[in-house]
Amino acid sequence: MQGKVWLVGAGPSDLGLLTLKGKEVLERAEVLVYDALVGAEILALAPPAAERINVGKRASHHIRSQEEINQILLEKAKEGKRVVRLKGGDPFLFGRGGEELELLAENQIPFEVVPGVTSAIAVPAYNGIPVTHRDACSSVHIITGHKKKDQPLSMDFEALVRLKGTLVFLMGVSALKEICEGLLAAGMPEDTPAAILEKGTTAGQRRVVADVASLPGRAEQEQIGTPAIIVVGEVCRYSKAFSWAEKRPLFGCRVIVTRPRESASKLSGKLREKGAEVLEIPAIATEPIAENPEFEKVLLEWEQYSWLAFTSPAGVRIFFDEWKRRERDLRALAGKKLAAIGSGTARELKERGIFPDLVPEVYDGAELGRLLAERCEENAAILIPRAFVGSPEILEKLAARPDLTVKDLPIYETRYEKPVILKIKEELEKYPDTMVIFTSASTVHGFAAVAENVDFSTVQALCIGEKTAAAAAELGMRTKVSSKASIASLVELAEEVCREKR
Repeated sequence: MQGKVWLVGAGPSDLGLLTLKGKEVLERAEVLVYDALVGAEILALAPPAAERINVGKRASHHIRSQEEINQILLEKAKEGKRVVRLKGGDPFLFGRGGEELELLAENQIPFEVVPGVTSAIAVPAYNGIPVTHRDACSSVHIITGHKKKDQPLSMDFEALVRLKGTLVFLMGVSALKEICEGLLAAGMPEDTPAAILEKGTTAGQRRVVADVASLPGRAEQEQIGTPAIIVVGEVCRYSKAFSWAEKRPLFGCRVIVTRPRESASKLSGKLREKGAEVLEIPAIATEPIAENPEFEKVLLEWEQYSWLAFTSPAGVRIFFDEWKRRERDLRALAGKKLAAIGSGTARELKERGIFPDLVPEVYDGAELGRLLAERCEENAAILIPRAFVGSPEILEKLAARPDLTVKDLPIYETRYEKPVILKIKEELEKYPDTMVIFTSASTVHGFAAVAENVDFSTVQALCIGEKTAAAAAELGMRTKVSSKASIASLVELAEEVCREKR
């Protein structure tokens, strides 16, 4: 069976700038061949089972030569695999995408190209610089600033100056001084606005706006590093007035979300909306118990239960998936009362058109058990579909009512999930201000289990409740607790911490 190669542009780093087509292809990859500049958020979209090959192309440092990369794509496709070649920006803009397709075309390997958002346009936009403006210029020109080691730049500076348009230099950080000197020698006025934009669209985004004459010195003073792009032209004057990215409340903040993969999207979306760079590193995964005779027994005794109590969104989701798989009718719920441990669990019920009768104000098992013991009618039977290893607190509180019949029904197991690409220790060392959000004690334990050699005393943990915070504090993490056990409150807490760091 013959495979196929997709050449995909990942954009400049921000997950929101990956195209829908790129995301669709990436999520179906069997082999992922990726560059160093691809954002961690984007890499996390690939299936956990996909083979990952880091070819690490970065200025002056290649893990694999271009010829080796070409051969990898050919060999993996010949193995019958769906191969995704993931490149920063757009694959055909100084990305050597054409070279990678030549060998595939010669060997009649099918391929597709998925264009990406180029940093030449996106990074200036994230820094308030429109690359064209009718009052400033009518053209934009994208130039590679890359040069071979120990060789001068090969660039027609006089032609570039005559263009009188916006000049965008990619891969030009090491050649910044030569570029500016070349433009000045070709007749460009010294006071022409210019900017260097570092790590655009990420939490580390920075910019220096000056003029052509002073930009190299200013960039050195601010210790601007790679990746960065250089913009020269009148449009740089708009940067201050048009800046928007840094005005978002979570701009410059990096957050790790540890919720299970299927539950993380809402929290991650709200954080990104506020300007955070988000890494989804699911610390735990939930799996339905495949062979579950206890579930079958409950169905046979269904009429006796007057209450169903759910202790997690996963419990709701898996219970109703199993219910549907067994072709049970929702009308069988008529007359039953339902309790949910918190707003997230209640939301899962509401999405199925079911509104819980009981949701405690304090979202924990002990409070749910206490309220059930207080409100349940005499001799009531309560079904609690939840994890195989669940907190004993709810059962302890219900034990205060000896007349109650309580069925603790395990329907799923929780396992720890180790990240496939990202190394948590490296991420925390590179970005020590990273915040880690925990939505349950189990996510804390899962994170601890897979975070190899991490000094937990350096971790800023944002926790959804006191029980979760206690688990994090026990490991030595610095903890903060949201005022309410809700996604909105966690986001507010992240904003508060972000403000404190500025």
